[in-house]
Amino acid sequence: MKIAVVGASGAVGQEFLKILEERNFPADELLLFGSERSAGRTYLFRGKPVVVKLLQHNDDFQGVDIALTSAGAGTSREFAETITRHGTLMIDNSSAFRMEADVPLVVPEVNPQDALNAPRHIIANPNCTTIQMVVALQAIERVSHIRRVHVATYQSASGAGAQAMAELQQQHADLAAGKEPKVEKFAYQLAYNVIPHIDVFTDNDYTKEEMKMYNETRKIMHSDIEVSATCVRVPVMRAHSESIWIETERPVSPEEARAAFATAEGVVLMDDPAKKVYPMPLFIAGKDPVYVGRIRRDLTNPNGLVFWCVSDQIKKGAALNAVQIAEWLLKNRQ
Repeated sequence: MKIAVVGASGAVGQEFLKILEERNFPADELLLFGSERSAGRTYLFRGKPVVVKLLQHNDDFQGVDIALTSAGAGTSREFAETITRHGTLMIDNSSAFRMEADVPLVVPEVNPQDALNAPRHIIANPNCTTIQMVVALQAIERVSHIRRVHVATYQSASGAGAQAMAELQQQHADLAAGKEPKVEKFAYQLAYNVIPHIDVFTDNDYTKEEMKMYNETRKIMHSDIEVSATCVRVPVMRAHSESIWIETERPVSPEEARAAFATAEGVVLMDDPAKKVYPMPLFIAGKDPVYVGRIRRDLTNPNGLVFWCVSDQIKKGAALNAVQIAEWLLKNRQ
């Protein structure tokens, strides 16, 4: 088994290396690829150094079984043919192919079978906010069909990459020192602030991030579900949180919902408000599952339910989901 990681020096690329090692993924050989800026860097994998190669239009992917790519949508579009030319399966973390009809968009806890039909040898990894939401939604969908969702996200700095994390840290340091903080990665200062703006605004005044949650959820769940999202950047370093309101075809009690979450694949129930037990990014960062708590009836809708979920968006929301797709295929592909 020969594996490649494209975008090896980025936050998700580095997480790929950790997860492949943590999960003892059956890789006999690992190749790393990056831009001119990162080519030549060396990273350890299973105790051995691996040098990052420059990503080029050549035959470097010949013999590679799976390429895990996280180098941005532009790079994915440019190099997709080069990567897949010799039969390599490309599991892509960018937004480049997510909504294309002949590219499956996969979350293994929800629609793993879709991964078997990848005619272009490309499987898309969904947006981080969508991944954690649909893992939670699937638990309830098995109980009663979900008609609509309202969601407000609380997205950490790491969702914008390693440089964004560094900027948040530096802003706090500058403010503590009485200096004017630099703002480069975000629309405004993030330290001591929240910014209701992630990605660019579209014609309907929703952002692309918010529309991803609408469109991707419907594709993944093969559903007519309606989703209205407000995506907000918060001064948290890592792990996204979401407050989710759902309307189901029949009333689902909090007790029934708890039982569904407690037995759902990839979900950890953390719900005891009386003892102040609920998920928070401070304690969820670095962990694999989607954590769910604050489960209660929606006071405005007899068929409504409200809950809170938190997940590490670099792990489950990006690198881990992609690796889980590869693992599922190795077990189930004929």
